[in-house]
Amino acid sequence: MALRTYMASMDSDHPERTLDLLEPDFRFLIALPGTEVSGESREDFAAYIAGRNPKERSHEILRHSREGDLETVYGVVTEGGRYTGSFLSAAVISPGGLIARYQSFFTTSFELVDWARQDTGQGDGGRA
Repeated sequence: MALRTYMASMDSDHPERTLDLLEPDFRFLIALPGTEVSGESREDFAAYIAGRNPKERSHEILRHSREGDLETVYGVVTEGGRYTGSFLSAAVISPGGLIARYQSFFTTSFELVDWARQDTGQGDGGRA
C-alpha cells in the first residue's frame, strides 16, 4: 500500500526520500488547523518537506482501504509518543505505483476512530 510507505518515509530521518514515491506532476493538498498547504509538483512538495519542523513525529494508521487506483487511510499522529491529532488521507496511485495526487486533513479536535495506544494498553494514548 503506497500510503503506508509514504507515511513511514515522512516519519523517517530522511523524509526527502518520500519524493521518490511521487509522480513528477504530483498534486497535493494538506489541510492543517488554520492553514492549507498545496502544490502541483514534486518540487512544491520538496519545499513543504523542507519547511516542516523536525520532530519525533509518527503517523499510526488505524484503518486503510484501496479500491482501484484510490487508497485511503485514517490514523493518529503522535510526537514523542504523545497524541497530537488525527488524519484522514487519500491518494490516487498511478499505474506505475507512484502517488499522483494526495489529499490529507489533520485535526486536533476530533477522533473518527477511538485510539488506544497498542503497545502500553493506555486507554487515552498518553494525551495531555
